[in-house]
Amino acid sequence: MNDWCKYISLVPDHLTRRHFLKLGAFAGMASLAPFKSFAGVHPAALPERALGLYNTHTGEQIKTVYCANGEYIPSALAEINHILRDHRNEQVGAMDPQLLDLLHSISARLDSRQPFHVISGFRSKETNAMLAERSGGVAKHSLHMQGLAIDIRVPGCDLAVLRKTAVALQGGGVGYYPRSDFVHVDVGRVRYW
Repeated sequence: MNDWCKYISLVPDHLTRRHFLKLGAFAGMASLAPFKSFAGVHPAALPERALGLYNTHTGEQIKTVYCANGEYIPSALAEINHILRDHRNEQVGAMDPQLLDLLHSISARLDSRQPFHVISGFRSKETNAMLAERSGGVAKHSLHMQGLAIDIRVPGCDLAVLRKTAVALQGGGVGYYPRSDFVHVDVGRVRYW
């Protein structure tokens, strides 16, 4: 299980050299502490992770806990995969839990209770090929086809703030599309456009 999202919000938005040195000194001191001091952490003590999603094409929405006690919940993941399916041909793909964790971190950073409005989640090869043919802005090998990308907006949240928040988390790629009113986030390599 990849549990990086619990700690990512501890990183400042703009890590200066001074912050980095202080963080390094703290990490060095922490490494000298007895290791057994962490032995008392039990998966049950880990916070639940939940997501609210609204599919703008189908009108379906869900609010679900997808991870509890340090484990992903298969039935919740299946519900999320269904909501994020390719609405053009109803094909359901497996969304990467790391992407869900990134969305959870974005929501926590924004301190938002609003569901993510999803413009595009999983995309079949056929749909992606059709969209790439129509628009130069669609990658022929899009991470949407692997369940590694999602296009979103958050009601009541300025799109530029959503973009800045996603960029600060350094969880992968972030694309900013103000004319189309969405931000693309993925868990591929870190890059921005």
